[in-house]
Amino acid sequence: MDLIEEAESYKNKGNEAFKTENYEQALLLYTKAINIAESDTRDMATYLKNRAATYLKLKEYEKAIKDCDDALQIVPEDPKALFRRAQALENLQRFEEAYRDAKIIFTVDPTNKAIQPVLGRLHAIVQERARQAAQTSNKVEQMFKLAFNIGEDQEKRGKAISNLLVLCKEGDAADMMLKNGIIQKIQQLVKNEKKSEIYVNAIRVVSQLCKRNIERTKNVIKGVGVPWFLEIIDSDKEEIVIAAQYCLQTILNTFSGMDTKKDTKPDKNLCDQYKAEIDTLLTCLTYSITNRVITGLARDAIMEIIMRNCHYSTLNWAERFVEIRGLQRLLEVCSELEEYKYESAMNITPSSRTIAASCLAKIYENMYYDQAREKFNEQVDEFIKDKLLTPDLESKVRVTVAITSLLRGPIDVGNYVISKEGIMEMILVMAQTEDTLQQRVACECLIAAASKKDKARAIIDKGVDILKKLYSSKNDAVRVRALVGLCKIGSFGGDDASIRPFADGSTKKLADACRKFLVNPAKDKDMRKWAAEGLSYLTLDADVKEKLVDDKAALNSLIELAKSGDQSCLYGVVTTLVNLCNAYEKQEIMPEMVELAKFAKHHIPEQHELDDPDFVNKRLTILCKAGVTTGLVALSKTESHNSRELIARVFNAICSLQELRGIVVQQGGAKVLIPMSLEGTNNGKKQAAQALARIGITINPEVAFPGQRNLEVVRPLISLLHPECTALENFEALMALCNLAGMNETTRNRILKEGGLSKIEHYMYEDHLMLQRAATQCICNLVQSEDVIKTFEGKNDKTKFLCLLCQEEDVDTVMAAAGALCILTSASKICCRKILDLESWLESLRCLLANPNKEIQYRGTYMLYNVVNEDKDMAARVFETDVMEILMAITKLEEPECAKAKEYAQKCLNAAEDLGVIRKPEEGAVDALQEEPDDDADEEE
Repeated sequence: MDLIEEAESYKNKGNEAFKTENYEQALLLYTKAINIAESDTRDMATYLKNRAATYLKLKEYEKAIKDCDDALQIVPEDPKALFRRAQALENLQRFEEAYRDAKIIFTVDPTNKAIQPVLGRLHAIVQERARQAAQTSNKVEQMFKLAFNIGEDQEKRGKAISNLLVLCKEGDAADMMLKNGIIQKIQQLVKNEKKSEIYVNAIRVVSQLCKRNIERTKNVIKGVGVPWFLEIIDSDKEEIVIAAQYCLQTILNTFSGMDTKKDTKPDKNLCDQYKAEIDTLLTCLTYSITNRVITGLARDAIMEIIMRNCHYSTLNWAERFVEIRGLQRLLEVCSELEEYKYESAMNITPSSRTIAASCLAKIYENMYYDQAREKFNEQVDEFIKDKLLTPDLESKVRVTVAITSLLRGPIDVGNYVISKEGIMEMILVMAQTEDTLQQRVACECLIAAASKKDKARAIIDKGVDILKKLYSSKNDAVRVRALVGLCKIGSFGGDDASIRPFADGSTKKLADACRKFLVNPAKDKDMRKWAAEGLSYLTLDADVKEKLVDDKAALNSLIELAKSGDQSCLYGVVTTLVNLCNAYEKQEIMPEMVELAKFAKHHIPEQHELDDPDFVNKRLTILCKAGVTTGLVALSKTESHNSRELIARVFNAICSLQELRGIVVQQGGAKVLIPMSLEGTNNGKKQAAQALARIGITINPEVAFPGQRNLEVVRPLISLLHPECTALENFEALMALCNLAGMNETTRNRILKEGGLSKIEHYMYEDHLMLQRAATQCICNLVQSEDVIKTFEGKNDKTKFLCLLCQEEDVDTVMAAAGALCILTSASKICCRKILDLESWLESLRCLLANPNKEIQYRGTYMLYNVVNEDKDMAARVFETDVMEILMAITKLEEPECAKAKEYAQKCLNAAEDLGVIRKPEEGAVDALQEEPDDDADEEE
């Protein structure tokens, strides 16, 4: 067989595979024919057209177009090749090109009936698109004239730029704007624009142009260059910085396939393809961290972008960051102090060092193998050695401040540094000098270092006297830090009431001292921040908790500090709130282990009587009514996962009280809990999800989660349906999902999409009354979805199991199971038949029809009517039992609450009569039958 015959054989086999809809096989055979056929022959054109038809079936439209292009190179104006290319182009929404091909076919072959309807359809689409494009073009032109004319009225310009922002969400309008030079116009506008609103919207237009469109993003960067984005982020106005930060993140998302939503993952292929662009942008941002002239807000925003994208779950850029010596730049920010304000000093905000520490922690988290961690530690060592080579005071102070940030960020690295020879001694010497700046930074470092019991003990041995001496200083900044140091050391016993490192009453005295700093309006925010941190340690003591919540002025000062949103205040405020709510991690105490510890004469932790649930609930109520939720909402903007966990813990503790959930929703708590439940530590996500579940149980989901939020909340709730979660978490999630499932079809579809159905069904089989009940109630609402009904119609025993649940003793479970069966039987005859396939169907039916609960009885009659209606076989099976007598008895009931059950019992009897299964007895026959003896029964006896 020569090559031509072999190619033809492959084509014929491909045709057979195509006819049987085996498109993968057809594709393989046509490709073999193409590989051995002579190029530029009619046979080759045929094989290409056939393969294009296969690609169309497989929805690989770009490949179909390529094959048609190649076929048309060989046979120009071939109608089949043009028709298939037109189909592919139409599917890609390239309507104008599809219309062009359809017109050529009609010109070549006017009698072609297949093309005429396609041509008509495409003509209408192209005409409509042309009309819309003309309208859009006019709008764009009009808005351009208003928005970019500096002499125009400010209000008109503001509306015009807002309209452009809306318009550029449409692909055609965005392309038109780019073609008309919008980027250059925006570039010119931001140089002179004084009105913030117009400036911000101009940046948002650039973000929207770049969003999810690589070609436009490349054109934007080519037009303005990366340095322009660094110029616009350099502002002292927060709204401008946020807009520029979002714009940079959008560009990174477009190149990597990520989205602004928290849980999206990058597309590996896109990341590889645009590695150079991503690398360039992040490298420029890294070098800008230590730019001496940018504002503190811009520096914070840049560090946040690095932090957001360095993690292995996003762009996995941490190792590259270390490689280009980004750590040194972060440590430079960590070592910056307001006191050393030279011309060359960096601008920082009160949050800068906290953000830098969080960024260091995030990068260290990615150093998941020994070599990477060693490299990280080496660079930190190098930074500290370089600073200490100059034996001046400033270098020592800067090193100490940097170590403090390490202890607040990647704590393992901080402990590694402070344990090096001479470092702790240097800090203690600095604390004993007369220089207030040295005293202050040394105190801060000692506080951060006392993070574990062993470290706290070491500082008790060496540093308590020094801290006490510093507390008597005349400088408030030193005093408050020394106070916090004493508070931290004094609290290392945690909530164990039996451990007190200082004398009785000392803790209360320290708390009073912290309170004085906290409530004094004459003290600056930095002092109050340190006072809050002191309380964060002391509030492990239940006496201090009670005293603090009863002190309205101190509580309000604490909440006002939280509302400021200052990231440097975050740890102290949130930890204090966690302690007040008793929302910290509690170790489960097993009675057997306690007895064993007593026998071994080990220490046994004791709970304070003021930490009993009644006292905790009282504290939660006071905090919530004082407005703590608004403070938590302000602080939730942090990128620190550990801090977000603490915030989620407080929210969850407040939501544990039903009467407080409405306040949480009113003050925006539900809105911030959703992102916290999707990203963060495992415990943090779980705490936020449980708080959402509790809100979803009590409050109407349409109020608690309006709009898109009722879809976003589904995933966190389903995450609680996990074997590792507690039964309470499972139960609350099921209850919340039950309420959501009752909302609308869109929400039910989202529950199904997230894999919720199988997880919910799993709890129906649990040997736990509350879980089984909640799961059944949830299924009762879910069966309103057609997709769920289809699963019950499949080859499984789900419908039978619902029928078995009708025999349970729990009224609510039976009510839910009967409700689900009512919906299933009204929508599906398959489900009706499945009920009668159950061996004990009659027992279940009797349980429903003879149930003392009138609502269950009604549901039983309703379901039975669905089963027997218009199905003679099933009706005959039902009425050959004693069901008819039960139904007749129900029709005799006179109570008003039985009206619905009575109505459907009569409907069942009427339906059976219509089908000829039973015959209506003559007047008085029933009474006569009841009076006469049962002959058959006598015979049996």
